[in-house]
Amino acid sequence: MSIPLVLVLAIVVVVAVRFLKLRLWMALVCTVFGFLLAATALAPDVDRGLRALWSWLTGS
Repeated sequence: MSIPLVLVLAIVVVVAVRFLKLRLWMALVCTVFGFLLAATALAPDVDRGLRALWSWLTGS
């Protein structure tokens, strides 16, 4: 990946807040949820799932 996934997701959140009427508090709740999820035992499974999805989307 040339662009980190975090940067892509940040752009998606900014677009959603500006154009899709996503409330800022909703974006913050999702951010906190992601931060807390990363500290759980489920984090490696989420990481593997995201890597598999990325591999499937890019065909590599």
